Amino acid sequence: MKSSHSFIVENIDKIKAQLPAGIKLVAVSKFHPVSCIVEAYRGGHRCFGESRVQELVSKYEELKDYSDIEWHFIGPLQTNKVKFIVPFVSMIESVTSLRLLQEIQKQASKQDKVIDILLEVHLAKEETKSGFDIQELGNTVALIVDSAGAYAHIRLRGLMTIATQTDDEAVVKSEFATLKSLFDEMKEKYHEKNEMSYFDTVSMGMSHDYNLAIQEGANVIRVGSLIFGERQY
Repeated sequence: MKSSHSFIVENIDKIKAQLPAGIKLVAVSKFHPVSCIVEAYRGGHRCFGESRVQELVSKYEELKDYSDIEWHFIGPLQTNKVKFIVPFVSMIESVTSLRLLQEIQKQASKQDKVIDILLEVHLAKEETKSGFDIQELGNTVALIVDSAGAYAHIRLRGLMTIATQTDDEAVVKSEFATLKSLFDEMKEKYHEKNEMSYFDTVSMGMSHDYNLAIQEGANVIRVGSLIFGERQY
């Protein structure tokens, strides 16, 4: 019998077939039921993105038997919620402040594990978006690299951004190009330091703009509605 969610696997396969080599697809499953994740999993997909701690923890608990799922946290994260996701999350893509970084380090050290993170950079024209500005970003990367082990339980994998919500492709492309340029600058500056050998990730682009993001150098895209349909709030 054909599953009611069988379109999900078709959508994932269609997107993956068009992706250049080396691009990772995070299937953004937030606000969609566990059954949708299971359908995608049975079709061979393993990486899922969630943006609310309570929802992620609940889904993780339900899907514990699917032990090779790679969970990415991609939304606003309060410091008091970090402890709930650190035990199982694969990557926190949305690190927006030094305070949050320090809390992730603290909770990861308690679990004796190393957490992959991305620093979220605020490049959009909208004030509602959060993240580091360009100067803060440079200072924070330098702090992580030069901290003599103070961030031993964090592995800085790269940068993430969310582009301005606009139909003007030139604006979106410019923001994506800026993120890639910042990434390249950091990579070049710190590549000789062993601590940054794993700095390899540029996460940008969603359902409506991931093709532009790939053109500008993304190697991780976060796609939700094109896979799962419109969200069920």
